[in-house]
Parts: sequence; C-alpha cells; structure tokens
Amino acid sequence: MTLRINDRIEIEDWELTEQFTQAGGPGGQNVNKVATAVELRFEAERSPNLPQPVKARLKRLAGRRWTKEGALLIQVSETRHQARNRDIARDRLVELIRAALEKPKRRIPTRPTLGSKKRRLKAKKARGEVKALRGSVDPE
Repeated sequence: MTLRINDRIEIEDWELTEQFTQAGGPGGQNVNKVATAVELRFEAERSPNLPQPVKARLKRLAGRRWTKEGALLIQVSETRHQARNRDIARDRLVELIRAALEKPKRRIPTRPTLGSKKRRLKAKKARGEVKALRGSVDPE
C-alpha cells in the first residue's frame, strides 16, 4: 500500500518498515502480552520520490528522529490499538513531509526608519535622565 503525500509524491512500501513493541501505560494485564506501540522507519535518504531540497528540509524538521543512515524514525504508543497507532504514525510522516515540501520564504533584510531611530534615541535619553536623578541626595 503506497502512502500518498500529494499529486506528485507517493511513498512506496519498500521505503517504510514498521516494528511493533510493547507499550507502557494503561491496559492492565493485556499491556504485557500485546505489542501495540509502533516504530515507523522511512528510508528518506534513499527515497527516489523526494527531491534533494525536500530531503534537506525534512532532515532539519526531523531533528533527533533522523538517523545516521538517513532514515526517519517515528514512534507512537498513544492508544492501546496497534492499527490506530500505525495510522497515527503514518499521518505524522505525511504531515512532516508536507511541511518539508513548503519552501521557506526568503527573508528580505530591512533597515529601521529614521523616525524609529529618533524615537529610540529619545526614549534612551529620557531613561538616562530618570536614572541620573537617582544619585545620593545632598543634605543641604
């Protein structure tokens, strides 16, 4: 089952591996018997479907979840149901890739206006005068 990101990008099955482990938290005695937590591994660096700039942005967005081998790890153990955790992990992967698809806006450096410079200096001057009055009082 391929994972559809948008009209042009689909993630193939071979790029995703899932591993199920036991999860902590509520569940009573059943929690020790059933592997409900999921660890989704996406081989992002080897993916032919993602362009190189998207991979770079995805790596930055992933942070600690990015491995040395170039894979993205997503761990989910929110619910007691394996299928639901699996869906949550896949949804998070899709959201992360969609966020990486958006090109960040280039920042256009601007300079402060003359008026703002004058207001800043006037405020500094007034503050300095207030502080100058705080000196020790002459008894005479």
